[in-house]
Amino acid sequence: MRTDTPRLGPLGDEQLDAEQEAIIGPFRKAGADFGVSRAFVRHPRALAAFRVWATYVMIDRNPLPEREREIVALRTAWAIKAGYVWSRHIAYAHKAGLTDEEIEALKRPADARGWHAADAALIAATDALVADFFIPDDVWARLSTHFDDRQCMDVIFCCGHFCMLGMFLNTAGVPIDKDVALDPDLDMRATGSR
Repeated sequence: MRTDTPRLGPLGDEQLDAEQEAIIGPFRKAGADFGVSRAFVRHPRALAAFRVWATYVMIDRNPLPEREREIVALRTAWAIKAGYVWSRHIAYAHKAGLTDEEIEALKRPADARGWHAADAALIAATDALVADFFIPDDVWARLSTHFDDRQCMDVIFCCGHFCMLGMFLNTAGVPIDKDVALDPDLDMRATGSR
């Protein structure tokens, strides 16, 4: 969290026009009527397009397994200090099989925990993408040892997805949903910076 004052905060039901309601309806039906969609619905066309992409990146049509997607999602969220994304994805990470210890370890340097080689490659690739928007040859070699071409592409797409989403949520000032907790290490409201 970067601010206590939402710039583009979530819209309540009474604020939705017919087009916005049509977009929010499926989120409500799926039990995913969260602040992110309520803020994003200010731009219905963008939210409709985003929903298609987000469904690909984070749901069953993606060839990168769920656990691996959550490693990339959480590592990206931590690296870019996206408190909303981090908070929202803890439950998804648990569902995907990550332990509390693994989730906590995603906050630290990769060599601080004895990750399996495939997990370490995911973390190194994510770190490289966030830091330099590029995966160097040595990290690519490690990644492609464990994942096929499509999965390697999906690592890039997943990291990029959460960078974009984190930029929106941080800048828009979307508050953390009431059903999840903000990690105190990601509460930057006092400084508004990293």
